[in-house]
Amino acid sequence: MTIGAVFLSLCLIFALGASFSWGIKKVSAGRSLALASFFAVLMASVLLFWLILSDRFDIDYVWSYSSLDLPLLYKISVFWAGQQGSFLLWLFFHAAAGVLLVWRGRLASRGLAVFFFLQSLLAALVLFYSPFFVTEGYAPTDGAGMNPLLQDPWMAVHPPLVFLGYALLAVPYAASLGTLLSDEPDSREWLSFVRSWSLGAWALLGAGIFVGAFWAYKVLGWGGWWGWDPVENSSLVPWLAAGVLVHILRIARVRAANLALAHLAAIFAYALALYGTFLARSGLLGDFSVHSFSGTSIGLSLAVVDAFVLLAGLVLLVRYAGRFPRGEPYPAHGSREFWLLLGCLWLCFIAFIVFIGMSMPLITALWGDPAAVGTGFYFRTTAPLAVLLLFAMVPGVLFLYGIEKKAASWHLPALAAVLGGAAALLLGLRDVRELLLAAAAAAVLVASRLSWRRGALSPAAALAHQGTAMALFAMALSSAGAGSTLEFLPDEPQHVLGHEIVYRGMELAENRRQKEYVFSVDGEEKRALTKLSARGEEAAREPAIAHGPAGDIYIAPAPVAVGHEVVLRRGGFLLEGELGYRLERVEEEPDPDDTERRIFLVHIAVTDGETVELLEASLVASGMKASTEAVPVLGGQRRLRVVGISENRKEVMVQILPAIEEEARLPLTASVSEKPLLWLLWLGAAFAFGGTAFAAAKATRQET
Repeated sequence: MTIGAVFLSLCLIFALGASFSWGIKKVSAGRSLALASFFAVLMASVLLFWLILSDRFDIDYVWSYSSLDLPLLYKISVFWAGQQGSFLLWLFFHAAAGVLLVWRGRLASRGLAVFFFLQSLLAALVLFYSPFFVTEGYAPTDGAGMNPLLQDPWMAVHPPLVFLGYALLAVPYAASLGTLLSDEPDSREWLSFVRSWSLGAWALLGAGIFVGAFWAYKVLGWGGWWGWDPVENSSLVPWLAAGVLVHILRIARVRAANLALAHLAAIFAYALALYGTFLARSGLLGDFSVHSFSGTSIGLSLAVVDAFVLLAGLVLLVRYAGRFPRGEPYPAHGSREFWLLLGCLWLCFIAFIVFIGMSMPLITALWGDPAAVGTGFYFRTTAPLAVLLLFAMVPGVLFLYGIEKKAASWHLPALAAVLGGAAALLLGLRDVRELLLAAAAAAVLVASRLSWRRGALSPAAALAHQGTAMALFAMALSSAGAGSTLEFLPDEPQHVLGHEIVYRGMELAENRRQKEYVFSVDGEEKRALTKLSARGEEAAREPAIAHGPAGDIYIAPAPVAVGHEVVLRRGGFLLEGELGYRLERVEEEPDPDDTERRIFLVHIAVTDGETVELLEASLVASGMKASTEAVPVLGGQRRLRVVGISENRKEVMVQILPAIEEEARLPLTASVSEKPLLWLLWLGAAFAFGGTAFAAAKATRQET
């Protein structure tokens, strides 16, 4: 759409103008152009929302992800459901952060010049891969619709959180390069300013990852919260890098010799956010990820932008490295500085390993067929590093800055480590790495509380560290849960993992678009949901989860193959079981309100040897979508659904289904597993987010 392209073009032009103005220190012009760039992207965003909510299916992006029957919440989330819309969302957040930066006036002019140059790069990407392209050739009256897996409230908020985190990571990058380009590249003034932005980015990215993990656990039915999927990891690596950045900023404020590390962390945190987006959006992971977008030429553009951002930062850093303060990065091994730096080193190693793993399809494609690493690779390599990280966190929170100053003794954390390892052993853990992880997590939990009680750790930092420890303790326990696959017969109790589970049968919704498999777990009703497509096929499944203080009982039904398909030929007779079928004719009924919508009426004669019934089944085709309803046969003895019609209309493929009552009582195969103390993982993630968010809010107040 022309008006959308105009808004995006203006955003690009104004962002370039703002970058140039701030570069030559024309403050008034820079402010005006920054505001104008934000207003342009705001209008583009409002326009896209209006097109989506108005069902403008002549816009290719709207057609690809929306439909007439999509609920309002998911119509709103269509904005960021696809590549083009999610980049527009990223650009909007970036521009909004730019207005806030200009208004608060803390970022130096050259830092603002860098920030708005980054904004112009994002604007160019959105302009060239616009969500406003018009569908050529025809104007559909309905869209292809959103993937049923994404029609979940958690996935409605997951992408905005992640992209807002990415946008905020641009601030420390811009402040770093702005300082290097200034007359005082060795200045440390930017360190305190970017701390609030870095903490905010870290909190939001963590919240986005937590929400995505909970969605995977609740919806995908694979039995876990993390599958080490390359696209999952593409947001994990920037989050790890942001964690390094937050801690290095603090250390560099205490000891100037770490200034170069602060610059390096700021550069890599933003570059890794761009790289993760490149992997997820390029289509290179299409065969290795359930989340990957289809391949488009945007991948090459993202790779070029990412390479430029990374190299520009590294070249400037190397150029001015000789101007940075000299000295020891830490005063002694018995200091908080040393243990924080060691913890950051372990975080870097974890991020590097995950980076290599998620990039393996790209790496292997350079000399042959692309291949991905298995999930076992990540556990074998990151689990020992996670143990080392936790054991570094204990002295990191107990020691104070300086030489041999300690907030508390080692006795209680050491006792907590022993008790944590013993508890994990009693709960069924046998792997040494998992036992050490549980022991170290318990030690961090106690050490953080002790340090907070003695005033050596802020409440926000204590909460974040305790949340991390709780989450890692729960992760260590995850392998202790047993599981098995069973066949359930309706109303026959089964005793599984110390619980009584009864399958009560299947219930089909009135709109015929979802099924619910009803279970009773220790007398409490739990339901597993299966969403159906307009053609009656299984489109998405959600497990039944029974929550309890000891953990979760997780019931994931296997795909259910109900009915079978047969081909009816006009004039022929097909005997299927005790019923016979004959295709009489196929008629096409025009839709006066929609020329693209085709309604086919299929007339089929059905007999049981005594009675002949002439039924009419329909198939509605609109663009690339088709919908059909199952029609009851002979008082509901069977159901019949048309699934395909030949071009000459002499053959019809139909699906013969059992009666609803019969289907509801069919045996069901499901996997049943236990998740020990899994609530501790979600509580720990919430604590970690809360502590980081509180720290960000406190840093913001101190900054203002």
